[in-house]
Amino acid sequence: MRRILVIGAGPSGLQLGIGLLAEDYEVTLVSPRGPEELRAGPVLSTQCLFGPALRRERRHGLSLWQGRAPLIEGVGVRVTGTADPDVSWVGRLNEPAQSVDQRLSLSAWLERFVRDGGRFLRRRVTVGELEELARDHDLTVVAAGRGEMSRIFPQDAVRAVSGAPQRILTAAYVTGAEPHPEGAVLSRTALPGVGEVISLPTYSLTGPCHAVMVEAVPGGPMDRPTAPDASAEEVYAGLADLLREHAPREYERFVHARPADPGATLRGAYAPVVRQPVARLPRGTAVLGMADTVVTNDPVTAQGANMASLCADVYRRAIVDHGARPFDEPFMRRAFASYWQQARHVTAWSRVMLSGPRHVWDLFRLAAEHQPTADRFADSFSDPSGLIDWFLHPERAMEYADGVRGPVHAL
Repeated sequence: MRRILVIGAGPSGLQLGIGLLAEDYEVTLVSPRGPEELRAGPVLSTQCLFGPALRRERRHGLSLWQGRAPLIEGVGVRVTGTADPDVSWVGRLNEPAQSVDQRLSLSAWLERFVRDGGRFLRRRVTVGELEELARDHDLTVVAAGRGEMSRIFPQDAVRAVSGAPQRILTAAYVTGAEPHPEGAVLSRTALPGVGEVISLPTYSLTGPCHAVMVEAVPGGPMDRPTAPDASAEEVYAGLADLLREHAPREYERFVHARPADPGATLRGAYAPVVRQPVARLPRGTAVLGMADTVVTNDPVTAQGANMASLCADVYRRAIVDHGARPFDEPFMRRAFASYWQQARHVTAWSRVMLSGPRHVWDLFRLAAEHQPTADRFADSFSDPSGLIDWFLHPERAMEYADGVRGPVHAL
């Protein structure tokens, strides 16, 4: 039986580990927090899973909140804070999406991993310890997220994205919010040059609720410091104040909301980056990086958990298809290349959404007039690969708009 070591019990590492156990691999998972600590700890992220990721969960028996977590039927966009009139519309999804607090999902999946026969080591691993652990396994996969362990993977000089955070993030899970006027919608309010406000129905420790996140341009009017020891109530009070000043439509929905639990808020920042997928440890052992350990994107496109799911699926299939051959560096680079075929679209999309070139705002105005454009944008959250044909490049955006409006009304 081949032995696989996975460092990190996030969504990618757990889905990979559980998938490989089902294929009769011996899997060891290493993480500093067990199920109890995950459930009792602070919010880890906000997330929204779209059709393909939800199908993968169902296929592997990991969809545990059907009938409890609210279904999300559309993606809403509002552009405000400019000299032009506000733009507002909702695109409908072909398949519903869903959001579940990762404190719930990851703790439940970790318990499932152990029940299925996986070996769980509750410990924080240094680079030196990683080499010792890796020697006893046929393949080591690092799924430790964006923390210190990711730095063993060199930045990719060709695919490098950014050297600094593009947004300062403040998020909260809250109860008592009003639903979006268009129903169960992932809502994105864009304030050009200032940042974004993202909200969505979700499922947390207390049951159905809402998540709301402010993405502030660093140094801008929505970037306000918060004390490191601030309580959830204090963090949310500051977030609500930002909504009142910069996104009053959202403020009306969240004015009476309160944090869902004492750990229901988070604040942070990280730089989008692409790293080399293979790292060499001090004694020469090669390890494979996965998901946001090596490809980190800003959450502005709500793709993090979806990419974690995809990477786990791609790597699992690559490992199984490799048979009894050695998991050498060429194998690792091929596995990552298969993942990058999809991940590159998300990286390009995130870059465009963060920079906000003019053609994006023009397309958002077009979507307010043309429902198929709104629906096409919404379904890009399920499959971003088609964005290159009409959304990512100014010339293709112009050609698309010409086809909708006619050349007389070209952008």
